[in-house]
Amino acid sequence: MPMAALEDSQPRVVFTQTQEDGSCAHLHGRWTAESLAVEAHWDALQADLRSVPQDCHACQWDLRPLLRMDHTGAQLLWNTWYRQWPDTLHTLPRQRAMLERVAQFSSVLPPRRRVTAWDLFLRMGAVVLRVEEHVVGAVRLLGQLLIDAVQLVRAPRSGPWRDVSGHLYRIGATALPITALVGFLIGVVLAYLMSQQLRQFGADAFIVNILGVSLIRELGPVLAAILIAGRSGSAITAQIGVMRVTEELDAMKVMGIPKGFRLVLPRAMAMAVAMPLLAVWTTLAALLGGMLASDLVMGLTPAYFVTALAKAVQVSNLWLAVGKSTVFGLMIALIGCHYGLRIQPNTQSLGEGTTASVVTSITMVILVDALFAVVFKDVGI
Repeated sequence: MPMAALEDSQPRVVFTQTQEDGSCAHLHGRWTAESLAVEAHWDALQADLRSVPQDCHACQWDLRPLLRMDHTGAQLLWNTWYRQWPDTLHTLPRQRAMLERVAQFSSVLPPRRRVTAWDLFLRMGAVVLRVEEHVVGAVRLLGQLLIDAVQLVRAPRSGPWRDVSGHLYRIGATALPITALVGFLIGVVLAYLMSQQLRQFGADAFIVNILGVSLIRELGPVLAAILIAGRSGSAITAQIGVMRVTEELDAMKVMGIPKGFRLVLPRAMAMAVAMPLLAVWTTLAALLGGMLASDLVMGLTPAYFVTALAKAVQVSNLWLAVGKSTVFGLMIALIGCHYGLRIQPNTQSLGEGTTASVVTSITMVILVDALFAVVFKDVGI
């Protein structure tokens, strides 16, 4: 296409000033979606529109020189006029009809309303209602778990033992490599960082005390719980959520199969058994990493490390860690089941529920661990 034709089709605005008519804006080119999509055309037109007088409605607008205009160009022009008709407008009949359609169907955004104290109070009330709904659901789920546990004790042969063993393998056995790797690396990092500080005071031997208490009492159980919350807690929510999407939960209800006894109880039992074992496993891996790093950096032999560890850390710290881990496991399983049962039969709800389950589980693990630290502050120290 010749350059003259390209320039003629480019959308632009030409302003003229005369003594008789005042300022007048003449529109040229093609004001269409295809032409406005060209970046060079759009930038040039935006520069022309920025030169529009502030009182654009007092200016005369002449659309008759336009080669073509579609609804995209008409919408741009209508927005330039601040959604009001100018005082003087020269158009062809078809251009006028298109502008009137745009003016008729263009939606006006409502003005932003100031946020008042009453609005904040209502938002806080909505948050409280959502929290209350989750609390009621969690209490109902915990009560149903206790009822199912009593039923299992009364009739152990009818229990879902095959489901328990399957979940125990998926939650516990398959998590051994990742928990050991992360625990080992955490032990190495802690030992290297502590060695730099303890060496300044000649207190190299106290690294065993610090590593032993921190890993056995706190970091081991919490680290394992966070890993399991992100790994198995999300899997529990996703599994039950998929059952909701595929209407398996509705089929279980029609067949008279209790959801709590077949879905919640096996996962809670498996998590309560696997979590303490994983916490001990992670703690051992972290102690191994700390022991190797201490040997390489500070020259503390593994024999001395093991001997000093038994003297520095009381057995009550281990029992406290095991007890915390059991609570963590039950809590992660119940949170995963709670959010899984609340999922709606659509994929968006499935993703949101899984994310909320992981975030809530990790947050609750940290909160409960802080509660244990305050309540049992005199145990093993």
